[in-house]
Amino acid sequence: MIGYLTPNHPLVAAFRSLPKTRTRPADPVSQRIFKMAPKLSDYFRDGEFLSSKGDLDRPISGLAMDSRRVMPGNLFFALPGRRTDGTSFVDEAIQRGAVAVVGERIPSGTAARVTYLQVADARRALALVSQRYFNFPDKALDLVGVTGTNGKTTVTSLIKHLLATPAQRVGLIGTVHYDLGARIVPSYRTTPESLELYGMLAQMRDAGCRQAAMEVSSHGIDQHRVLGMQFGVAVFTNLTRDHLDYHRTMEEYFAVKSRIFGGGSGPVPRAAAINLDDPYGRQLAAAVPPSVKVVTFGESPAATVRAEHVRLNFKNTLLRLVWPEGSIEVESPFIGRYNVSNLLAAFAACYALGRDPSVIAARLKSFGGVPGRMERIEEGQPFNVLVDYAHTDDALHNALGMLRAITPGRLFVVFGCGGNRDRSKRPLMTGAVQEFADHAWATADNPRGEALGRIFGDMQAGVTDAAKITFTEDRRRAISLALDAARAGDCLLIAGKGHENYQELADTIVPFDDRQVVRELIGIKSIKPA
Repeated sequence: MIGYLTPNHPLVAAFRSLPKTRTRPADPVSQRIFKMAPKLSDYFRDGEFLSSKGDLDRPISGLAMDSRRVMPGNLFFALPGRRTDGTSFVDEAIQRGAVAVVGERIPSGTAARVTYLQVADARRALALVSQRYFNFPDKALDLVGVTGTNGKTTVTSLIKHLLATPAQRVGLIGTVHYDLGARIVPSYRTTPESLELYGMLAQMRDAGCRQAAMEVSSHGIDQHRVLGMQFGVAVFTNLTRDHLDYHRTMEEYFAVKSRIFGGGSGPVPRAAAINLDDPYGRQLAAAVPPSVKVVTFGESPAATVRAEHVRLNFKNTLLRLVWPEGSIEVESPFIGRYNVSNLLAAFAACYALGRDPSVIAARLKSFGGVPGRMERIEEGQPFNVLVDYAHTDDALHNALGMLRAITPGRLFVVFGCGGNRDRSKRPLMTGAVQEFADHAWATADNPRGEALGRIFGDMQAGVTDAAKITFTEDRRRAISLALDAARAGDCLLIAGKGHENYQELADTIVPFDDRQVVRELIGIKSIKPA
């Protein structure tokens, strides 16, 4: 959380100066600050905890969910995890100055000077308390939440571009970075934990933002990271086979996604923008509560916002954008049919917010793209090189199908499959590549703690033409071989990592940026136009 949330340093200092034998800070300034501290009881409602031990009117200096980040006076949330239980770190949190602990069980050995609260679901409690602690920042913003398997990063980035003006900042929370209005910080997770989310939304509000766009992952929904959040518009892009190692079935995956559209216990969005070209989108549009304004989008004639007369080129896309009150011819720097869907999703979200459609449509042409999303690398080479985040079989199928249709020469691909993830999609990814590529280099993506040999074994199950694929463990070497093979008119897609500037190995993370590697290798090889 360092760099994402800013603690109240004077209040923390007041708690830090509290001697063990005293109940109040000694100096007058600290005493005044201490008296202004919020009380633990301010953030819990009747029935939200099962039992307690200690003083509920205890002042607190802030919230923490990582024992290593606890500051004096903090309320510490002991969250359950897949690998470790937060209860194991309660003692460390207390040693660092925590004065209260929330968890799903109260430890057997308790400290007399600490208050303990037992709750049924610690993540749910964290979300509710965080929202109250930061004074409901989601309600002060027109918050657009974008969910779906593919397209979230592009759609949120485009929404930010369409809504922002020189006089009006727009916040962004997503895979590439977090734009908090007054500053931009690197992203470490698509949808952060609720404490960080509400804290960042509060920073946006305080920086003068009136709108914000955020990616909402299925993990984020299922783990209560967006619990209670009020969305002005919830956007559904699509649903394809991904994260089934976590959700197990497509039905369960869809049910989780549906929660932010009114399928859960939280507040319903004021409006919903839903992809009518996607079968799950059609199912969702029919199930949204009647109180929610629904704006559908797609190339379907039945869509509220739709694209007509789509012309796909390698440099841009031309289409007629239609909405209930009018239409306009659009030239977009996006390439590919799936990016037409992304464009429509962003436009539909802004339309659902009540923005002027003609003004929004005019801004589409000036969008510069998203790092690592069909990002073109231009270093004077006579062939095209694109870096993209596509890391599912559906994303690869869409990307390669589009590139195949507009590439005059051969189509080459460098790709891999992440370790410790859904193994069943690996042969499907290989199959998608083999369907379209003239040749592919299968290599390491982010192996994490899984043996690369096992990853390759799963990928090889999808091979249909062994002569058209080469397995190379070293990713830099695979990119180098692909560049050596490319000639004028060819296209090379380097897929899987996109904007990432690192590679996750078993016990470490090393610097690795596909874009930078390409630039370095082209410089070394001195590739010149023919």
